[in-house]
Amino acid sequence: MIHEKIELPVQYREKGIKNNNFIPYIKTYILDNYQEIDMQRRRPTIVICPGGGYEIVSDREAEAVAIKMNSYGFNAVILWYSIKPMQFPASLLDLCEAVHYIRERAKEWHVDENKVIVGGFSAGGHLAASLGVYWNKSLIQKFLPYTADSIKPNGLMLCYPVITTGKRAHQGSITNVIGCSKDYTEADVKLDTLVDKTLPPVYMWHTFDDDCVPLENSLCFARSCYEQNVPVEYHVFKHGVHGLSLATEETAGNFRAGVQSECSVWPDLFKAWVEALN
Repeated sequence: MIHEKIELPVQYREKGIKNNNFIPYIKTYILDNYQEIDMQRRRPTIVICPGGGYEIVSDREAEAVAIKMNSYGFNAVILWYSIKPMQFPASLLDLCEAVHYIRERAKEWHVDENKVIVGGFSAGGHLAASLGVYWNKSLIQKFLPYTADSIKPNGLMLCYPVITTGKRAHQGSITNVIGCSKDYTEADVKLDTLVDKTLPPVYMWHTFDDDCVPLENSLCFARSCYEQNVPVEYHVFKHGVHGLSLATEETAGNFRAGVQSECSVWPDLFKAWVEALN
């Protein structure tokens, strides 16, 4: 396994975007190939953006999720991205750097270049979905010298994501992601209104009980996907609080409500979705 901490460039800072002088980084969980099994194997690679309201980056939605992805034969990369205080689109540009870095090393890391999946939890889901809507837009090319194809996700894994603004919003996430920017507003991070037919396919889940990031966030995103003919697999579990991660003892810790057995099937459903992804 290639298990490293790798710092990412912050090219946007010289163009006036502030991120509190934070150096974003990734941690890699890249599986080896073996002569005895298949030296030519190319693996789906999951980029994981933990949640935390753009105020923290949650450990509960990081390494345990990466190891779960490894158990399916997938590579995993966790991104520690910019959080408050910052300016939009700092965290989005961090994610672009991560995806570009992975694609640059696709051969070395045995990456299936048609299955680079960007995923996230809660505010991390907002970040992943932001790349989904902006990967081929001028917003990113304004700050980074990369082609759209080099930062394009082939799919999105959205776990109880923050999506929208207004009365259904998780207002803390929306306020933090915009930060002190004078050039961007809530309209630029209201993702359900930014979906077009170029959005990558989506796997998404949420719980009916979520009273932190209301279900309407994923519902409105699913509706926008449907209207744009973007394939979406969407699961709504009846019970479960916000922030379940794997919904097992492994990620619950002292968060006893974090064990919800009926929700713990979501990674298996995601695995099947990835394997069927064209």
